[in-house]
Amino acid sequence: MKAKNIIQFLLAGFIVLLLAACSNTDAEQLFEETPTERLNAQKKELNDLLLSSENGWKAVYFTYDSVLGGYTHLFKFASDGTVQMASDFDADTKVYNSEYQIQLGSTVSLVFTTKNRIHLLSESDNYPIAALRSKGYLGDFQFLYYGEENGDIVFKTNRNNHELRFVKATPQDWTDLPKNIDMIKNVVGSDSRPLFRLLETTDGTTTHQFDFTFSEVTRFAEANSIESGYSFTYEMGVGYAPNGIIISPAVEVGGQKLSNFVYNDLDGSFTATGTNGVSATIKYSTKPLVITDDYKALLPGNPQSVYGYISANLYTAPSNSKMFKDLVNKVNATLPATQSLARIQIVFNNATNGTYIQYLFNGGKATISHLVTTKEDAANKTIILTNVGWTQSAANVAFLKELDDQLTNPSGLYVKKESFKITYSNVIWTFTSAASNFRMTTYAL
Repeated sequence: MKAKNIIQFLLAGFIVLLLAACSNTDAEQLFEETPTERLNAQKKELNDLLLSSENGWKAVYFTYDSVLGGYTHLFKFASDGTVQMASDFDADTKVYNSEYQIQLGSTVSLVFTTKNRIHLLSESDNYPIAALRSKGYLGDFQFLYYGEENGDIVFKTNRNNHELRFVKATPQDWTDLPKNIDMIKNVVGSDSRPLFRLLETTDGTTTHQFDFTFSEVTRFAEANSIESGYSFTYEMGVGYAPNGIIISPAVEVGGQKLSNFVYNDLDGSFTATGTNGVSATIKYSTKPLVITDDYKALLPGNPQSVYGYISANLYTAPSNSKMFKDLVNKVNATLPATQSLARIQIVFNNATNGTYIQYLFNGGKATISHLVTTKEDAANKTIILTNVGWTQSAANVAFLKELDDQLTNPSGLYVKKESFKITYSNVIWTFTSAASNFRMTTYAL
């Protein structure tokens, strides 16, 4: 073998040995820590992070954003294992003290070990709707640590493995937390605003509109496209903020994700603004976005049909307007303590009595009926109920006047056969005033 080749061979062998030595050293360094030592290092890392923020941490916790909205929590951790905590779960935004631990298991986790505001989301006997009975708000008080990213502490929830981020809080976050509660009335809407709402999106060139509904009790909203040939639905959890709302999952428009909607008190709208003309706005409309012909089935010449509001089952229906519930409460306030309004039934096209509104009561009070005629306003797609007479004297029905005036207003009622159900399999029909914020929810009986 030539000397030149021998030298090249020896050089190649030396390089191989050198690389092997480096690889062995790296492997030794990689595995010289035991799993327990690595977990302890993570435990210290999390502990140092929790204590590092002068004003604590903020988390908007969407426990399950396909059913429920978000709840803002503020935390201030101390080295003695105590934590100060406040939340906007309800109107009580005061700061409470409790204890926490950083625990080791298969991973490192933050556990709130004594009861505080965060536990309101995990109590199985504390639930907002019947569908969540024995499940509560689907929340956790143990959070699995996944590291730090851009200054945030990243956790996964123990219950459903959803990501939750702690961001550094400011003094203003603690001061402004009660403003989240003040924002609720703007999201729900007041009687001074129109009853109907829509979500309008634009990608800079094309605009789409969606019928918008919101449930205060679950902090959850749904928006369905109203355009023929364009079928799309947004379902979103809503979290409150001092200046508006936070949406999860984000509304995606033109490839951009919009989640922070700012409130405008002048018109009651909430707007999220992206770039290049992209935006999404929740705003009011003076009439329904989709006006149906469902009222036609109630006009003279059709078979008898009966629609009943039953207080025991439908008083809390989210499709009832606040105005309707206020008028029901006002009627009940005029009655003796043992009596209350049990039902409002509208009977259309009865063979003997024609069309009439029935008011039925608990506590032995006799039923009161209001005989009416019906006609359609074809241009506005409403049905108009007009007074014929009552089965009792004017003095005896005066306490029903404000409520009855909404059902018989000259502008008529929008009628809609709804797609959702409430408790029973009966089809839901809503009757909505064309002149006010009155909407009553009924069963087809």
